[in-house]
Amino acid sequence: MASDAVQSLASRLGAVDTNDQGTPEPQASTSAQPEPQQPPQDDQQPQADEPPSEDAPQASALLENLSNEVQVTLADQQADPNSPLFSAKSFEDLNLHPNLLKGVYKMGFHKPSKIQEKALPLLLQNPARNMIGQSQSGTGKTAAFALTMLSRVDFDLKAPQAICIAPSRELAIQILQVVQKMGQYTPVECFFAGKDSVQKGMPKLTQQIVVGTPGTMIDMVTKARVLDLREVKVFVLDEADNMLESGSMGDQSISLKNLITKMAKNPQIVLFSATFADVVRTFAVRFAPQANEIRLKQEELSLDAIKQFFMDCDNEEHKYEVLVELYNLLTIGQSIIFVKRRDTADEIARRMTAEGHQVTSLHGKLETTERDAIMESFRDGKTKVLITTNVIARGIDISQVNMVVNYDLPLDAQGRPDPETYLHRIGRTGRFGRQGVSINFVHDRRSFEHMEAIRKALGKPIVRVDTADFEQMEATLKAALKG
Repeated sequence: MASDAVQSLASRLGAVDTNDQGTPEPQASTSAQPEPQQPPQDDQQPQADEPPSEDAPQASALLENLSNEVQVTLADQQADPNSPLFSAKSFEDLNLHPNLLKGVYKMGFHKPSKIQEKALPLLLQNPARNMIGQSQSGTGKTAAFALTMLSRVDFDLKAPQAICIAPSRELAIQILQVVQKMGQYTPVECFFAGKDSVQKGMPKLTQQIVVGTPGTMIDMVTKARVLDLREVKVFVLDEADNMLESGSMGDQSISLKNLITKMAKNPQIVLFSATFADVVRTFAVRFAPQANEIRLKQEELSLDAIKQFFMDCDNEEHKYEVLVELYNLLTIGQSIIFVKRRDTADEIARRMTAEGHQVTSLHGKLETTERDAIMESFRDGKTKVLITTNVIARGIDISQVNMVVNYDLPLDAQGRPDPETYLHRIGRTGRFGRQGVSINFVHDRRSFEHMEAIRKALGKPIVRVDTADFEQMEATLKAALKG
């Protein structure tokens, strides 16, 4: 990462209160590409829209067969990370409350996934330890921290005891739904803290689990004074790399963490993400001191179930024409088209709708009620094609999504190729090991070079599909979807 990003994070390290669990100590750890064609000629790039903004469990045998290699680093140097004490082959091994175990099985889980097998014993141990977890999308990490929150709360105590924040409204709602479904046989009460959640004159929250976005949480603590943090036992950040790295959201996450650690007694801090840049991981260790760490080996982070392609378009208008040609393929299952700009999302949706295609656009400028309705329609399968910005690039889990189109390749705030956001985007398909397809549009030398930088960073092939031969293009993509 560039030095300016390092300095930005480093300047905020001093703002993090690490007194709740002491100063971090040293830890003991266990532990041929195809040549693409020459790019087209350069053209002018449009301006970027918004910065980047997991996964509800699914009943699938594929979840049980994931072969990701998990590395464990324990905060306690004297402990053996390979001990059976730090592994759970079944949910019964975790000594869960029977009603909570009933909820786990009701959701279709038969045994812990690879990441859950290692993470859950560490998350649920007493006394509680902080956790930094890295696991690719579709491996059950949301279920892991949802189970942690449900296991920590005292249902007889009518006060907030578990706080979870996420970078987008859509992801926070999804997490809340997982918690509610998993806890359906318990008396747990939950509250969603998003825009418009705070009403004038509302009483103090009595719900045990509160899930939402960081800005609203802080307002509920400091302005409305309806969120009492004194009984908080666990604080979770999902998509933690994004939460800690990005400007105001990072500042809000730090502020909320400091409020919690000042008011509550030794809360457990849990960070989960599919990716962690090195500089963000360094910051995360300060944010969650003396944490146990779980991570996948770097080479395991790219999802092998996703076939990656690129289409060489002549110009911006040709990109739209190719997208329209792809429509019948996009609706075989469900598809997400990622663009850089909100107005691009709206314009593509307007044009395609006018031509008789059923598509919907989603971005952060829409009213919250409209955003919620669009996501509900997409989850229910009523909407087949969603055109969106990075607002749902992270964490959103809809199992029917089998194709992702990067209409515009992801760039960071400095206009550089962003492999991590790319990985999050294409991770909306290929969930839990199912087959998925990602398609990248390039239309000039610059966009081709951006794609090449992403390809090299991830070390996976991105295969060219000829846009001039529609029948061959269709046959190639259908074959990829079938695996």
